[in-house]
Amino acid sequence: MTQNTRQKLSRIWNADEKSVFDRGIFFSARQAIQRHASGGNVLIAATALALIIANIPALNSYYFEFWEQEVRLQLGDFNVFSHSGQPMSLLAFINDALMAIFFFSIGLEIKREVLVGELSSFKQALLPIVGAIGGMAVPVIIYYMMSRGTDYAGGAAIPMATDIAFSLGVLAMLGKRVPVSLKIFLTTLAVVDDIGGIIVIAVFYSSHIELMLLGYAALLFGVLMLGSVLRIKSKIFYLGIGGIIWFLFLNSGIHPTIAGELVAFCVPATPVFAPKKYIKIIRSSISNFKGDEEPEDLEKRTILGKEQMNWLKQGESASDKVISPLQDLEDSLHPSVNYFILPLFAFANAGIFLLDMSPVDIFEGISLSIILGLVAGKFLGILLFSWIAVKMHWAPMPAHANWHMMSSIAMLGGIGFTVSIFIATLSFNAAIPEQLALLSHAKLGIVVGSLLSGIIAFIWLHLTLPKGVAPDAVDD
Repeated sequence: MTQNTRQKLSRIWNADEKSVFDRGIFFSARQAIQRHASGGNVLIAATALALIIANIPALNSYYFEFWEQEVRLQLGDFNVFSHSGQPMSLLAFINDALMAIFFFSIGLEIKREVLVGELSSFKQALLPIVGAIGGMAVPVIIYYMMSRGTDYAGGAAIPMATDIAFSLGVLAMLGKRVPVSLKIFLTTLAVVDDIGGIIVIAVFYSSHIELMLLGYAALLFGVLMLGSVLRIKSKIFYLGIGGIIWFLFLNSGIHPTIAGELVAFCVPATPVFAPKKYIKIIRSSISNFKGDEEPEDLEKRTILGKEQMNWLKQGESASDKVISPLQDLEDSLHPSVNYFILPLFAFANAGIFLLDMSPVDIFEGISLSIILGLVAGKFLGILLFSWIAVKMHWAPMPAHANWHMMSSIAMLGGIGFTVSIFIATLSFNAAIPEQLALLSHAKLGIVVGSLLSGIIAFIWLHLTLPKGVAPDAVDD
């Protein structure tokens, strides 16, 4: 029996049915926020390590050459990790394959939010939705105004992203002084932001479409949707077909990360067992277990009997079936995404060689456009659009929040990092020397802009948040 199952059974044994399921939603929300926040710390460490290694003369050549190695998963003459017949480099594998898993997890999160989370209620979701729209539109406008007629005008989408892990990591540093309502507002805003990023990637970063391969992918999507309608719960079914769709997208001209999003939307959100049936099975198993021997014998026993093992396995099986495939996959992928995929992406992509750059480079060209887009654009867009929504009575302010707090959260939205770097790698081709230089300066602007936004937001929150525990703080 897994540790996770023991914890589930323990909660059932020691609480009544109503309290367990009433608290479940809040427990899940807190767990998601904590995972993103702790993942942000690992992301910061990976970024710092990449910047250090990339600028140590004795090591940087090994660092940059390492990502150019070929990746192969060979089945006869067929290489699964190939693009247009050519093997993928390690960097391409991280950006196109592993990041597809990241976007798959984002898709699962979006679907859950729409069904049972903050996006399930239009009134609750309206304020972060409006704020996210402003936070995407204003940075793009600022970037475009500063880059018209230049060779980097195509990177206008770079400053539109908000990195949920980094931003929640900053909030975590302030502990329970931050109202939970603000954390939920920022998380929901970042989810809507991700939807915007997905649309941008799908529309603007696809080219040379191979209609035949796209047709095959569409047929497989039909199979997945049919499986969802027929209530097929097998995760292997969705992941296996999803892997084939990823390969078809990779070679069809549609960016392969979009496959991850679309497959996620097909994963069923309904469990095999309803909670009521689950409770009935668990209580039956426990009553049999407790009725088998005297309490004193149970305390002394170290080896379970055959019937006791069967009762516990029945409970374990029921625990697996009460969690929907969507929630199970989302929960299972979080550790891999937060502690492996995103840090590896940051370590591979954040290594900027700074020794041939002048400090002036930060305050000109693409770097300055991105910094202003992230720091000023995200702040003005989120705050202004949120203010309009509240003043027009479209949506209420988050509970226990004021405009100082909302302003600092808007500034926190300028931490673009992960998705901003990802869009930058799509905007500029590193194989072309001129674009490689633009990509390096774009990454520099992203790092500096994200760092400034985080520092300003932290200081602002530290100075303006009431001392002590927030009124809606909850025990972990």
